[in-house]
Amino acid sequence: AALHMPEQEVERPLWQNVVYFAVMVMILIFATWGKPEESSGVWHAVYSVKWLLTGIFAAGLGFLFVIWFRVKAVKVVLAGAVVLAAALLFPHEPLIAFSAGIVLISVLLTTTRGETQTWFLATWDFAKQITPLLLGGVLVAGLLLGQPGSEGIIPSEWVSSWVGGNSLWANFFSALVGAFMYFATLTEVPILQGLIGAGMGKGPALALLLAGPALSLPNMLVIRSVIGTQKTVVYCSLVVVMATITGMIFGTYFA
Repeated sequence: AALHMPEQEVERPLWQNVVYFAVMVMILIFATWGKPEESSGVWHAVYSVKWLLTGIFAAGLGFLFVIWFRVKAVKVVLAGAVVLAAALLFPHEPLIAFSAGIVLISVLLTTTRGETQTWFLATWDFAKQITPLLLGGVLVAGLLLGQPGSEGIIPSEWVSSWVGGNSLWANFFSALVGAFMYFATLTEVPILQGLIGAGMGKGPALALLLAGPALSLPNMLVIRSVIGTQKTVVYCSLVVVMATITGMIFGTYFA
């Protein structure tokens, strides 16, 4: 007789999870939307209403909290009122309202028993693990690479001579180094910022950013133990080659 496995209990259908995460992604995208160089066009139009769009999606998130996550509507309405008041009192400082929203969402999640409380506690645990890595990455990048207008331990001429511009060599070298380096994804951001400030091209920077999280020397060894040497070489080669090509395309047309 076939072994009967009990069905796993599902809190909500998949489409609801997709909508929930899509709303959070939209909030992140519009809240961090940078000012374009052009003063007209679609990107500038979006930038001019970025905080309005962020607020609309944030209101949608609050609605989802009520109907799907059993957060009390009174709490969501009060939190929304506080954020709206902050936006009206400080219209030229939208980050004040945004920061207030983050704090109030944290309060909503922690004071509602169930999965929202579990999610927040898990997020807090990850934040405590990640923050030291991020601060360490900023410190190392500042010491070694300096910042725009000031030199670090590594001279800017070395960086620009190896990975400056958008040559095939610069992109390939960045992808190759990124494939062998082992560092947390969040530390990659301040390190890249320091490299770009020291003269690294935008294309090579993307190549490093793509190859870095995909590979490292430790996980190469683990992959080799699972799929063998030949397949590991093919996989690593594909990562480096595709990161190189992507970096060159980005550096040519978008940087």
